[in-house]
Amino acid sequence: MHESQTSYASCIPEVDKVADALCQSTSLSKVWREASSGASMPSITILKEIMQRLRAIIFPGYFGSSVSSRSVRYHIAANLDSVYHLLREQISRGFSFADNLDLAPLQIKEKADYASLSLIERLPLIRDLLAGDAKASYEGDPAATSPGETIFCYPSMYAMFHHRIAHELYTLGIPLIPRIISEMSHARTGIDIHPGAVIGQNFFIDHGTGVVIGETSVVGDSCRLYQGVTLGAVSFPKNPDGTLIKGIPRHPSLGNNVTVYAGATILGHIHIGDNAVIGGNVWITNDVAAGTRVIQGKDDA
Repeated sequence: MHESQTSYASCIPEVDKVADALCQSTSLSKVWREASSGASMPSITILKEIMQRLRAIIFPGYFGSSVSSRSVRYHIAANLDSVYHLLREQISRGFSFADNLDLAPLQIKEKADYASLSLIERLPLIRDLLAGDAKASYEGDPAATSPGETIFCYPSMYAMFHHRIAHELYTLGIPLIPRIISEMSHARTGIDIHPGAVIGQNFFIDHGTGVVIGETSVVGDSCRLYQGVTLGAVSFPKNPDGTLIKGIPRHPSLGNNVTVYAGATILGHIHIGDNAVIGGNVWITNDVAAGTRVIQGKDDA
């Protein structure tokens, strides 16, 4: 490496002083990640392109190029081919990022190939799930004029598109990439869904801002949440050394056809039964029986 690439002297003494301070090992070691074997970090720009192409595949005619019945297969096939190659590279970078995995380059390539193809093979099912979400959004919101409007405009649909893709990658054991995809949606919509959350069919979040759905949450079919709802953890068990225990169920599960109104907080590994209605601004840490209405601290079975 040329000397000009390893050192730089500013003509401003104060700048040089700060550069030296930032390069001190006591400071740099806290935040620096040195690429191993030339591995690069995943690219946010490329992942955004992948998601844009996937939206055009899932919802042809709404996003990307205009298509007709004669050209739709060409557009879908071309986008699928690009998604496969772009995603394979990003998944490889995700595996290289994971400190807890000790994989040889050939193993990483094989896993990335498998995961990319597996996601692509699941796209027909993902489309069916999202079509159900769009139908639920239209039927659940009197202001919606068509399912197509919800696909094109609604933050709930944007969030669920990202979640359904991220969740598939999460179940395939892909490091980092699912979380990046989820955070893209979180940043735009204010809806925070961990990619590990299991969400059933015909799901609708009305308005959406401030909704939080934790990693081990399970949401049944035909559920509806309003803005500011939290499906969170009530406590975080720790190991003897004080570190958090990872991977254990710690979030709520909702049965089928559950409605949770604005500002409700449901915490812990508890169950909300089928057809329950949780009113606004309530705080729940215990199971709720099927068919129960919980309103401002009062249960009406």
